[in-house]
Amino acid sequence: MTIEHALPHHLKAPFYRVKSLLQSVTKRAYLVGGGVRDMMLGVPLHDLDIEVYDVSEADFARLMQNLGAIGVGKSFFVYKYGDVDLSLPRIERKVGKGHKAFDVQVCHDEKQAAKRRDFTMNAMMLNIFTQELLDFYGGRSSLLHRQISLVDATSFKEDSLRVLRGIQFSARLGYKIDKETLRVMDALALDDLSKTRIFWELEKLFNAKYLHYGLYYLIKLGIFEKLFKMDFKKDTFLKMALEMARNRKNFLPKQNTYYFMYFIGNIGKIDIKTMIKDLDMPREYRHVFKYQPYIEGDVSDAKLKEIAIDLPISLWLGNYKKGVIARAKRLDIFDKVFDGGITTQSVIADGFEKEAIKKELKRRKLEVIQSE
Repeated sequence: MTIEHALPHHLKAPFYRVKSLLQSVTKRAYLVGGGVRDMMLGVPLHDLDIEVYDVSEADFARLMQNLGAIGVGKSFFVYKYGDVDLSLPRIERKVGKGHKAFDVQVCHDEKQAAKRRDFTMNAMMLNIFTQELLDFYGGRSSLLHRQISLVDATSFKEDSLRVLRGIQFSARLGYKIDKETLRVMDALALDDLSKTRIFWELEKLFNAKYLHYGLYYLIKLGIFEKLFKMDFKKDTFLKMALEMARNRKNFLPKQNTYYFMYFIGNIGKIDIKTMIKDLDMPREYRHVFKYQPYIEGDVSDAKLKEIAIDLPISLWLGNYKKGVIARAKRLDIFDKVFDGGITTQSVIADGFEKEAIKKELKRRKLEVIQSE
């Protein structure tokens, strides 16, 4: 498949304009990174990352200005044109602590430029003019064997975020991480990462198809212990992994992001509120996990109604259990809370005020459920 055939509609016009502009100044411009990987896997492309060779920094800046591209990392020679990122090929050398402490230099050798990539499957390059594939580090073999392998141990160690990236790639693709890559990942501390960067990678994992893969490597590499000073026993891991693997197909799309945390919080006994605070997660996470009861085994209609006093079953993260959604719809508590025929006005009329109103409402609704 050529790049042109793989392009979704929103990328066609910007890609053709970029290609037309570049073909007059170079014969070496490559689609790089995840775009090549996704093409080979048949995964839809959402954006493009193109490296431009044989062009000076000054000429590249002028080209980008003519294109109308916006500089998003000029010291890294990176520009954005819609959903297309354009950059000069570069090599990076760690010179301090943190993800910005790199010395960056332009490099017009494809193999050296590809060496800075994290994993072999992300180090492939596809010429946008000739469709020639450059695969210096065995990316195709990694995809064929469903395996995640690092490109270069020395450069890999310079950015500890790659540990979390490897885990989330495993969870997204259902790939195993090879032994050497695991060894290098295990030796890296994560104390130089900001809360924001950690959360960004974990959130990608939260939405992954193979959650149990992600869970396995989070535990094997001691990530929970490194980040939260918490550890899991083998039987706890097996219980969580089995629950994730069995029920992934039942997750509601609009709640998809939160199920992973629901499992590790309730089965793994991790304090979700502390985790949310430690990672400085967005306010929506605090709202979602304000009330999320965990129930092992089957859930009765009465228990569903009890849960629905506080939130509709569509928002309860235990709704993946067999038959729960169908029963909640039948009970008319899937998209709305259970009222039991009790109104706020009737409680107020009986003299209750302020916080007492909410407590009395719940008490009366529970009474109705118990009497049925």
